[in-house]
Amino acid sequence: MLDIAEDGRTWLLTGPTSSYALHLTGADELLHLHWGPRIALADAEALARDPLPGYWPFESPLDGREEYPVEGGPRFVRPALSVRTEERRGTEWRFVSYDTGREGGDDELRLRFDDDGIAITLHHRMRGDVVERWVSVDNGGHARVELLRADAATWTLPDREGWRLSQLHGRWAAESRLTTVPLTYGEKVIGSRRGHTGHQHLPWVALDTDAAEERGEVYACALGWSGSWRIAVAQLPDARVQITGGAGYDDSGLLLLQPGESYTTPVFAGLWSDGGFGGASRAWHAYQRAYVVPDAERDRPVLFNSWEATNFDISEEQQLALARRAAAIGVELFVVDDGWFGARTADRAGLGDWTPNPDRFPHGLKPLADQVHGLGMRFGIWVEPEMVNPDSDLYRAHPDWVQYQPGRRRTELRNQLVLNLAREDVREYLWEQLDTLLSGAPVDYVKWDFNRCFTDAGWPGEPYPQRLWVDHVRGLYALLDRLRAAHPGVAFESCSGGGGRIDLGVLSRTDQVWTSDNTDPLDRLAIQHGFSQLHPARVMAAWVTDSPNTQLNGRVSSLRFRFVSAMAGVLGVGGDLTEWSDEDLAEARRWVDLYKEIRPVVQHGELYRLRPPAGGLSAVQYVRGAQTVVLAWLQAQRYGEPAPALRLRGLDPAASYACRETGQVHRGAVLLHHGLRTGLTGDLDATVLRLQRVG
Repeated sequence: MLDIAEDGRTWLLTGPTSSYALHLTGADELLHLHWGPRIALADAEALARDPLPGYWPFESPLDGREEYPVEGGPRFVRPALSVRTEERRGTEWRFVSYDTGREGGDDELRLRFDDDGIAITLHHRMRGDVVERWVSVDNGGHARVELLRADAATWTLPDREGWRLSQLHGRWAAESRLTTVPLTYGEKVIGSRRGHTGHQHLPWVALDTDAAEERGEVYACALGWSGSWRIAVAQLPDARVQITGGAGYDDSGLLLLQPGESYTTPVFAGLWSDGGFGGASRAWHAYQRAYVVPDAERDRPVLFNSWEATNFDISEEQQLALARRAAAIGVELFVVDDGWFGARTADRAGLGDWTPNPDRFPHGLKPLADQVHGLGMRFGIWVEPEMVNPDSDLYRAHPDWVQYQPGRRRTELRNQLVLNLAREDVREYLWEQLDTLLSGAPVDYVKWDFNRCFTDAGWPGEPYPQRLWVDHVRGLYALLDRLRAAHPGVAFESCSGGGGRIDLGVLSRTDQVWTSDNTDPLDRLAIQHGFSQLHPARVMAAWVTDSPNTQLNGRVSSLRFRFVSAMAGVLGVGGDLTEWSDEDLAEARRWVDLYKEIRPVVQHGELYRLRPPAGGLSAVQYVRGAQTVVLAWLQAQRYGEPAPALRLRGLDPAASYACRETGQVHRGAVLLHHGLRTGLTGDLDATVLRLQRVG
């Protein structure tokens, strides 16, 4: 809902539980008024009447109060917008007008400003309790307008004491780990200068003063951009806090706008919740299922992926043998990973040549895909379209299509270079290759990988090569959009050596993401705990692989522990099924059947993190309607003590709930206050508990 004051200079956006307000002064200063619990328009107008503090030679009354601080004038905070023309640098805008619109039933507020022919539009839209913000900049006549920096939004927090900052940090095979620290004076900057979202940080921050999992105020922001990015959290000298973020890591330049050209930032979304970190997470999840993820109402299938079973040593016969075993345990989607194309017998060759290897697949992929379909499964393949090996037909034909700096050595990571998707000819080649691939065989699913960072991000011959960083991501989005439109039955998964490209931008174009290359079920508990702070289980791919874990640590774990760990998201299997015993396969079938039963609750229900993975008992709970599912893991039992009871959440205290596993009927009030016993003992034990409301 959008309310506007009679003078047209105070605006109030309101969702189910929260409001967001801003005001334009008579001097065209756009001030932030309120972000928090619901208020009325009269409350916003009262806030707008509060005068700004006076000017001092060393401080600005605008700092920490402006909705979107620009460079120039009496401002000392980090500017969200930095513009350079042929005559000058900075912005001195004047308000032009506002207008509103509706998209999907949601009100959008557009505030238009002008600075000597540069048009700047600030966009605000509330979806649920999530405020989406973004900015458009248009060159209306200058010979050149250089955008040194154009952030999507600046978020202003209310005056509080003792702010804490939460973020998700990591590295390859250790992504999305949650950390919380006191916020101190100065700036905390996170981001990626790698050309993709990165394993090191998810583009999300949350701030609180005293929140717990299910109580207290939480302010959180998430950026929808799949390239380099930056989020800066600043505690200013007067203790006010602002969060500024957008595409690009530094201020060396985003784009050069010629006359008539424009730039639109990605969306930087913000959320206030008074339900603690759990309440904030559930609001983020609901927002993504409703507005971000394509076809989110559909269940994601149980998949098998061949990578850990075969690596590069694959053939049609071998894949078919795996497919038969996968079908026998109830798998619904069979995915052929790396090694099916070109001269791809190792990671040194073949990337860029997206045609089936004639020795391994003499009749192409269609015969295998048909046989997989005949087994009752869908068929998927792995691709890495943005990369090329120097040992490939593509590179030999077009060495200039890669990112490189003239006169410098072309850095090869994983024996590959990065194609420049900012180039139209590169995008057209990839479109032709991938469209032919998806048209030539009944492919239902594409795992889209990205296995190295930008290094030599040059574009010889381009007058403004810095635009590569933005236009590569735009090219990726355009290619995915075009493929989805042409092949609407094909699902896509985003992967980047695991969790290196996970953000709201890529999630608006893919059906799920590969969370981490780390498939160890114990390590995954912390990774999945952090991931769930922002993203729903519906998009979180998780595999059951072999024991001992051959990819990372050699840890031995039971099938039970591996399956229950992976059932917290979109279940997959990645072990070598030809080496599993008949007993293992039979047990796997039982787990897959159980997952299919609880899948609607896990993938579409509300998530409650009952206990974090801190060394002892950890658990999550999903609630959907009358059904509740609890997944619990005991890392180690100490001193013979029984695992503590789990206090459940999200239940009706006046109702009764029957547990399928024990046959017991529990009162909701008892489960909420006293808890549910899991029966877990020993080391690396796990269980699934299903409860049904019965009255």
